[in-house]
Amino acid sequence: MLDFYISRLHELILIVYALSVLLYFIDFLNSNRKANQIAFWLLAFVWLLQTVVLLSYMFITGRFPVLTLIEGLYFYAWVLITLSLGINRLLKVDFIVFFTNILGFMIMAIHTFAPVYYESDVLSEQLVSELLMIHITMAILSYGAFSLSFVFSLLYLFQYDLLKRKKWNKMLWRIADLSKLEHMSYVLNVIGVPMLVLSLILGMQWAWIKVAVMPWYDIKVLGSFFVLAVYSIYLYLRVRREMYGKSLALWNVASFLIVLINFFLFGKLSTFHFWES
Repeated sequence: MLDFYISRLHELILIVYALSVLLYFIDFLNSNRKANQIAFWLLAFVWLLQTVVLLSYMFITGRFPVLTLIEGLYFYAWVLITLSLGINRLLKVDFIVFFTNILGFMIMAIHTFAPVYYESDVLSEQLVSELLMIHITMAILSYGAFSLSFVFSLLYLFQYDLLKRKKWNKMLWRIADLSKLEHMSYVLNVIGVPMLVLSLILGMQWAWIKVAVMPWYDIKVLGSFFVLAVYSIYLYLRVRREMYGKSLALWNVASFLIVLINFFLFGKLSTFHFWES
């Protein structure tokens, strides 16, 4: 019973941690101080929960929890979060904070869903199943964000065409202005990319537990990383190259076509993602 409550607490920590990483990513791209502050306090909550668990374990066992690999991973994640909080408050280096938390999330995910951590085989199997469910859910949510971003880009291109041809009809006034359409498309991609990153991290964790050899060559695995790459390029073009307008909208539309190919075609051809067949 104690293992059950500990596993649920770790899952809560992981979910809050994921929200913190998402907000840190938004701040990383846009220098959004409000997002940074919320992310900081979410991460502080994660650190508090981890500290309570760490101290409780030390009190129960009467020793420092670093004698096994799983214990070491938990303490490692705690150290990374502690350093991240300190860097955020003292140095204000957002680049380091974001990528430190990506690493911390990976370590925490490995610790949370490692089946050797729990004495009950039934609980271990349940956690592995929940890991798969969270992985798929986050992937679909990221695809949902990309889908809405695609719709906004299509509306942008349609509105752009109407303006260029000077078609001043009712349809023109019912669609939002170009700047708003472009901004919403960008915001949804900013949400979708880190969610896809976290989904891939959890997916690799599931494969590490359930599959003897990680099939990096599998077409769905390669396709998922390719989707991540094209949307990362979109963000790079938008933020660093300051690309706007029709060209960026066309890139976003093309990126979503790759999402569809990966989801429908590669999912059927994959021998690794067997639950999609």
